[in-house]
Amino acid sequence: MEQKMIGRYIVTDPEICHGKPTFRGTRIMVWQVLEQVANGMAWETIEEEWRGKVTKDAIAEAVRLASQAFIEHADEYSFGLSPA
Repeated sequence: MEQKMIGRYIVTDPEICHGKPTFRGTRIMVWQVLEQVANGMAWETIEEEWRGKVTKDAIAEAVRLASQAFIEHADEYSFGLSPA
């Protein structure tokens, strides 16, 4: 397996963080930033916390890709609730 560009800012590389998606040129895993977004942290604060290594554009790309993945795989997350 080799390095793959998932977007402009996100990459997977088997040599970095066990191949989990990271922001290009860092070891910052995408899930870490998505968790910060989900917890309501302001994007500016996230950018500051990662010392500018994760930009607002990179965060937007991560959110967009996560949204796309959820839409494409939403049926895999269903709990099988029956209609009332």
